[in-house]
Formats: sequence, structure tokens, C-alpha cells
Amino acid sequence: MDSPQILQFVDEAVYTNTGKRLNNLQRRIIAGILNRQRYADVAETYGYSSQHVKKASHELLQMLSEVFGEQVKKSNLESVIERQINQNINLGKNNNFQNNRISYVNNCPNPSTPTPDQSQPENPELQQKSKNQTKIETIDKLRQFGLSDEQIAEALDIPLEQVKQVDFEE
Repeated sequence: MDSPQILQFVDEAVYTNTGKRLNNLQRRIIAGILNRQRYADVAETYGYSSQHVKKASHELLQMLSEVFGEQVKKSNLESVIERQINQNINLGKNNNFQNNRISYVNNCPNPSTPTPDQSQPENPELQQKSKNQTKIETIDKLRQFGLSDEQIAEALDIPLEQVKQVDFEE
């Protein structure tokens, strides 16, 4: 994933847990950490004092620790975000984000087989409705993680037009 997508993911996680969005400085600090910049470089680039950036970074990393449920430091921010993304998108064996691709999305990690007395006769119309609802929910979830419609279509191996129609179906 590229930096804007990562920032979007973190912003959504923070918003979900705190009701607040990342501010410009927080976004710049995260981007700076991911780009291996020193706090002094971030401060100089954006016109802040080094002390202000250090203080804001400390507060940000504490907040992210609470949001993600694990200690977040400058040295492990990237791996924490990667873990959180992988926890939120349940990926199969080919779990890489190289070239903005997700190779396999597993929406049903624990498939269940109904017992004979629970099974119902197959109803193609009901099955199709269920598949459509699952598709809509999956596309919406992937959009929340900042993926583009093109990336979603590729990840789910469906036509781009089908992904774009989800806005209209709701």
C-alpha cells in the first residue's frame, strides 16, 4: 500500500476508536516515520519547531497504542500498521501488498456445513441475493481501507463496472 492508503487506514482506525480524525501534523509525522525521517526533518520541512513535533509524536504514538491495542513506537510503527491491516482484511496465503495488489481475499474463514435437518432446499434467487449482499459488504469494507475501485476489482477478480455499480445498488 502506498502512503495515502496507509494514512487513510490509520485515520479510519483512529476515527473509529476516538471519533476524531488525524490532523495535518499527525499525518505528516506518520508519513515522516514511514519514510525514515527524523523528527527534526519533519519539523524543518513543514515549519514546526523540533520540540513541538517531538511532543506531538509522543502523543500520537500513545494514541495509536490505545487504538491498536499494542505498544506503538517510532521503531515499530510500520510493522504495527501492517499487522493491523492484515487483521482487518482477512487474507489467505498470498498476503502481500506488492504493487497495490491483494492476491486473495477470504471472506469466509470458517465455512460451516449445515446438518441434514438444518439444510433447506436450494433457492437460486435467495442464493444470488446473499451473494450480492456479501459482495456489497466486501466492496464497502475494502473502500474503507482506502483501496480504489480498480484495486478492489482486481482483488476480488470481478469486472470494474461491477464494483462501480455497488454505489448505485445501496
